[in-house]
Order: sequence, then structure tokens, then C-alpha cells
Amino acid sequence: MAYRLGDLAKQLGVELLGDGDTLITCADTIQDASQGAICFLANSKYRHYLNATAASAVILTKEDAANSPIACLVTDNPYLTYAKVASLLYPVAAIVGGVHQSAVVAETANVHSTAWIGPCSVIGAGVEIAEGVSIGPGCVVEENCVLDEGARLVANVTLCHGTQIGKRVLIHPGVVIGSDGFGNANDQGAWCKVPQIGRVRIGDDAEIGANTTIDRGSIRDTVIGVGVRLDNQIQIAHNVKIGDHTAIAGCAGIAGSTTIGKYCTLGGGVGVSGHLEIGDNVHFSGQTLVTRSFKEPGYYSGNLPAVPNGEWRKTVARIRRLENTIQRLNKLEQQVFSQDKCDSDESS
Repeated sequence: MAYRLGDLAKQLGVELLGDGDTLITCADTIQDASQGAICFLANSKYRHYLNATAASAVILTKEDAANSPIACLVTDNPYLTYAKVASLLYPVAAIVGGVHQSAVVAETANVHSTAWIGPCSVIGAGVEIAEGVSIGPGCVVEENCVLDEGARLVANVTLCHGTQIGKRVLIHPGVVIGSDGFGNANDQGAWCKVPQIGRVRIGDDAEIGANTTIDRGSIRDTVIGVGVRLDNQIQIAHNVKIGDHTAIAGCAGIAGSTTIGKYCTLGGGVGVSGHLEIGDNVHFSGQTLVTRSFKEPGYYSGNLPAVPNGEWRKTVARIRRLENTIQRLNKLEQQVFSQDKCDSDESS
């Protein structure tokens, strides 16, 4: 796809500075772009590339526009505007309905005529597949799953029985949704499996990253809200509830029965213990360990950054002596308190 810069400005409702007839054929980074490309400047660390870029146009703020040597689109949110421009330049291919000859579809499955079932995919009994759904190669959709309009399973996705997928949900390769949660009762040292009888429900416009796993509820459902963004290799345990438009970065893990509110962000590698309540607009930086509820909005961190190994060993040694040090300090405080009381009694 190719667009004139003036047409992009008009379509997106942003200010144009420079030649509106500039032809944009692709998107690229500000440091690597060539003629015909559009780039964006959203981080001040990349500002020094502006004067040297070979791009035909750049998306930036009004503050940076004054120093731009090339045509530009001026906006308060360059990254968001870039996302919209890139969506125009690289549109998703239209879905062509049909069932590949190698796919296996149960007789009782209800597949809309505009939906696509890709090679070697398996569709179970009682599955409901709505208009415009795309199921890529190698997917398994077990019995009684529901996929609403425009949902897309890229490839090798497994939806276990009863899973419900909302409209326009995008699920990347290797995702498993609705597998059994980690439910085990101890019987004199041996483990007895607890049946996992809930489902997973994914809200409209959510996106699930590659190799992420979402467990079905143990009794009630695991619920992922509208517009949620889950990165790659995330583990969501049974009965977790994630509020609308929350975003969670890669390798995070959410233990069972925890509720996370709306508009939250969790950085990469965040670990959240079970049975907690996280409120709306709560944000955890990467590698934070969350072991208690956080109901108030805010930005939270809770882990020690890396230091040289020798320094870390000293810190650990001091932590191990901390309890003994506290006990000694308490005794000293008691002695000082007793001495002060004696001095006070004598003076009176």
C-alpha cells in the first residue's frame, strides 16, 4: 500500500508540515529509514537521528517538529499515530471463507460460511464459529467452544472444551487456553486431582501472545476482559480475572484466584501470588514480586536490582544476621529504658 502524506494527515486528523504530495510506501525506524519510508520519534533518546534520517517523513510532537528537516505529521502521541499509519500501510489480508481439505470438522459444529478453517485443524462437536473467524493451520478447537465474529487463531492454537472467545480476538501461535488449572488436594502425602469444571472467557478485542497459557476455572470461570493485551509466555492460573484494557508483558505469572483491575500494566517477569486483589490503574515494574493486594492506583516496584556478585553475597550474609541483630537491639533498648526509668525514679 502507498499513501500521499497529505492523505494520511487528513485521514488521521493530524497536522501536516511539509509537502503533502510526498509518497509514503513503507514504515521504518528513524535511524535506518530510506526514501519512501515514514518513521516516528517518540523517545528523546532517538532525537539525535532526526537531522540524519533518510526517511521521507517523520511522525513527531510539536516540540520536535520545529527541528525537523523533512516533512512531518505533528501529533501529541507519535507512537499511537504511527500505529494507525502502519495499519494503513500493512493491512491484514481479508478472510476468504472455506474449510481446507485436510481439516477435520465435527458434524455438529456450526461454522459460518465466511469463516476459514486452515490445514490440519480440528474442530470438535458443538463448536460455534461466527462470521469472519480465521483458524490457521494446526489448531485444535475442542467441543462446545465459541468463537465470535472476526476472531483469529494464527496457528497451532489449542482451545480446550467450553472456551469462549470474543469478537476480533487475536491469538498467536502456540497459545493454550482452557487447560486444567493446578488443582490438587493432598491425601496423606499423595496428590488427588481436583476436577477443573470452569471455563475461560476472553473479552472482545483482546490479544494473546505466543505460547501463553490460560487455565480454565476450577469452579467458576477464568475471565480476560475487553481489550486486554497479554505478551508471550505468560501463565494465567485458574479463576484469575483480568480487567478491561490491562496489559501484561512477557514471562509474567499470575497465580490462582487473583483479580487484576482495569487499565493496569505489569512489566516483564512480574510474579503475582494467588488470592490477591489488584485495583484499577495499578502498575508494576518489571521483575516485581507481588505478594499482597494493591487496591490503590499507583506505580509499584518490589525487587532488588542486580549488583556485583561479591556485593550480593555480603548483602545475603547481612540479611541472615538481621534477626540476631534485631534481638540484640531490642535488649539494648530495654536496658536503656530500664536505666532511664531508674534515673527518673532517683531524681524524683
